[in-house]
Amino acid sequence: MATPELTSLRSPRVTAARRLAKRSFRGKERRFLVEGPQAVREAIAHLVEVYATPEAAARHTGIVEAARAARIPVLTASDDVIAEMSDTVTPQGIVGLCRFLDSPFEEILRARPRLVAVLANVRDPGNAGTVLRCADAAGADAVVFTDASVDPYNPKAVRASVGSLFHLPVAIGVPVEEAVDGLRKAGARVLAADGAGERDLDAELDDGLLGAPTAWIFGNEAWGLPEATRALADEVVRVPIHGRAESLNLATAAAVCLYASARAQRAPTGCRSVTGT
Repeated sequence: MATPELTSLRSPRVTAARRLAKRSFRGKERRFLVEGPQAVREAIAHLVEVYATPEAAARHTGIVEAARAARIPVLTASDDVIAEMSDTVTPQGIVGLCRFLDSPFEEILRARPRLVAVLANVRDPGNAGTVLRCADAAGADAVVFTDASVDPYNPKAVRASVGSLFHLPVAIGVPVEEAVDGLRKAGARVLAADGAGERDLDAELDDGLLGAPTAWIFGNEAWGLPEATRALADEVVRVPIHGRAESLNLATAAAVCLYASARAQRAPTGCRSVTGT
């Protein structure tokens, strides 16, 4: 096995990579880290460098070859160096240094999106990454992070997105009022997802309203959406609870809402219910 090229924890590359754990440094450098073979594979088009242990490089030759074919440097590193760069307890031996990839909000609006997830005051990076993954799976056209939400380049958010961060346009730092106004002008109906909503998701489906272009606003994990944000929406919609559960967590509620819209938008004559035949 080849001797690693990076072995010192005081190497400038290692020091610079560790600083990216802080949002301020990520913003200044417009760089972030991705960990593990799946994330690095998905990020190829946005990579600056790849670091891998000799064992990981031998195990994931496809990633190494793809990176080199794209003229991305691949540097072998010791286990200690990879652990120093990593945010996980058990690193998988491969880390990528990535460029920021967020899209201007105006560019998203010009594309006239049909399904958008807006994260307003979402603070938990794991939840944010999971909602991004749900939006990707449901075929959403974009995800918008408001200025009060967590950084999608947070290592936990990147991991929770499981590669979806690289699959669809993401706008960052958009004031919620600007997000709502822009999406409405782009032709989307704006729905606020909230457990206290007067309308429920079944009614939206039964009335055939979800087939139109829709932007869903999802709020904070603990307190949901403030009244001022709910007031911006065209409707405040709750996911009906048919059993005895007190509520749904953010990511689950987002998945239900986004998939309801996805099904309605793909149905040739609209959609009458989530479970209807």
